[in-house]
Amino acid sequence: MTDSFFVHLVPILIGTLGAATPLVFAGLGELVAEKTGVINLGVEGMMLIGAIAAFAAAVGTEGNLAVGLIAGAIAGAAAALPFGILTLSLGANQAASGLALTIFGLGLSAFIGQSFVSYSLSGVKPIAIPLLSKIPVLGPVFFNQDIVVYLSFVTFGLVAWTLAKTRLGLILRAVGESPEAAHAIGYPVTAIRYGAVVFGGAMAGIAGAYLSVVYTPLWVQNMTAGRGWIAVALVVFATWKPARLMLGAYLFGGVTILQLHAQGFGVAIPSQLLSALPYIATIVVLVLISRDRKLLQLNLPASLGKPFIAGG
Repeated sequence: MTDSFFVHLVPILIGTLGAATPLVFAGLGELVAEKTGVINLGVEGMMLIGAIAAFAAAVGTEGNLAVGLIAGAIAGAAAALPFGILTLSLGANQAASGLALTIFGLGLSAFIGQSFVSYSLSGVKPIAIPLLSKIPVLGPVFFNQDIVVYLSFVTFGLVAWTLAKTRLGLILRAVGESPEAAHAIGYPVTAIRYGAVVFGGAMAGIAGAYLSVVYTPLWVQNMTAGRGWIAVALVVFATWKPARLMLGAYLFGGVTILQLHAQGFGVAIPSQLLSALPYIATIVVLVLISRDRKLLQLNLPASLGKPFIAGG
């Protein structure tokens, strides 16, 4: 019975990491942007633009993963720039501009993607790390994954370390807490926020690239299926802390994989309800977190969503 349990558990855990990887990238990018006081609701649109750019680049280079990821990152960063110009240079409403970016990304990716519907890629094989991949249960889960999953671990470590331990992280937090004070002591607030927004766009682009080139190596219109919105919600769920965001991403990924396995096991629950479970779980968790207002207020960047124009 124990062996049978692990036989079913290991594939679920392996799938959880893959399903969570796009959320890790997109969520970390949004977290960094929000740390500087900028909320970008265009994550879904940037992911889709990154996904189609990565897929087109990979198809043009016969499935080159590195080219696809780079193209996705560049496309996501380029998509974030108009949002930055509108909100940081012109003082436009951040929420409205982010929603416009999502709508734009949906339309642009669908238009470009028409030419790539019939294509597919061979995908990416997992890389087993010697010795570590042989550890029972945990070995196959954490040390027999594709290269992008490993990259998500490294990215999480770098972002968490930068925000908590470096001068750059201190500056990012200072800009998010009080842009006026940061400007008064000589920090280029607008330039720092531009950097954070572009970084967030690049990360969202990589998240989309993972979906189209690795996770499901083909192009499907609106293939992000709301993951961009989940990534934005995860930042709140995590109360702007990278480790909690990572756990939240894995929670969502786990529920996603569980509902797929439940369908495979023939669980007598309507498939539509099973498909909705990851989103229901996210909403429930957010409701529970939002009840603790002191925790949210303690970690919420004070200038989040508020425009700042030097000399304005």
